[in-house]
Amino acid sequence: MKKEDLIALGLSEEQAQQVLDGFGTMVPKSRLDDKIKELKTANDTIAKYETDLEELKPKAAGNEKLLEQIQKLQDDNKTAKEQHDAELAETRLSSAMKLALSGKVQDIDIVLGQLDKTKIELDEQGNVKGGLDDQLTTLKESKSFLFVPETEEKPLLPKGTKPGEGRSIDEPTSIGAQFAQQANEQSKSTEKTPWD
Repeated sequence: MKKEDLIALGLSEEQAQQVLDGFGTMVPKSRLDDKIKELKTANDTIAKYETDLEELKPKAAGNEKLLEQIQKLQDDNKTAKEQHDAELAETRLSSAMKLALSGKVQDIDIVLGQLDKTKIELDEQGNVKGGLDDQLTTLKESKSFLFVPETEEKPLLPKGTKPGEGRSIDEPTSIGAQFAQQANEQSKSTEKTPWD
């Protein structure tokens, strides 16, 4: 989170600075999840390469067999790298979309299933750059129940208070006050008092 984000959440500038001084800039959870998954995949790949090399040592007896085995390993490694890159791109795209949709939809997974991921573009930081808003607008028109209704922000009031809700000063606020007002009006119209 940046200082501007904290201020937008309602913190004063001093409070936002104190949070940043205490914690520094924060990494979104989606990016952290991406990095953890990327690290796990890389570690698994390294372990596989080490195992393959250990299997290759006893087979080094014949050069032709060795060349074939090396070529096979190179092909397998190339395929594994391509799969890793594809999985990493899919994870980044999914995380960025989930982050962009959070708070806007009822169920993120259902909405993700309705979207065409090939039309969505990411920027260098991994945020959604384009293609999502158009699809969301179309989806919102056809399946509005998937989206969280937009509500107007109401000012926060202290607990136990209720605004007057547009009553005029002349209107009585309780049954007793209404009865007293009616009695006063009836007495004015029918009787003459000595003070009139």
